[in-house]
Amino acid sequence: MYSFSTEGTCSTKINFTVRDGRVYSVSFENGCNGNLKAISALVEGMPVRELIGKLKGIQCKERGTSCSDQLARAVEKVAKTVSAEVLC
Repeated sequence: MYSFSTEGTCSTKINFTVRDGRVYSVSFENGCNGNLKAISALVEGMPVRELIGKLKGIQCKERGTSCSDQLARAVEKVAKTVSAEVLC
């Protein structure tokens, strides 16, 4: 399980697991409960590369980021530091 503190969003932390190149068990602390549960359900089992491609760069209001962007950044950081196997 990975945990990342967010920056610039209402959510304060994101927890998730990466296994066999896919993302599982995404949960957010704080933030818009319904929307974040929906994001978590939609990305369950999604390949790392696909998640990053779909969510990175999405903005909320004029913050320059969003909870989904923060998730993509966190997953990307894990993918870069863990190993090439994560991206398979």
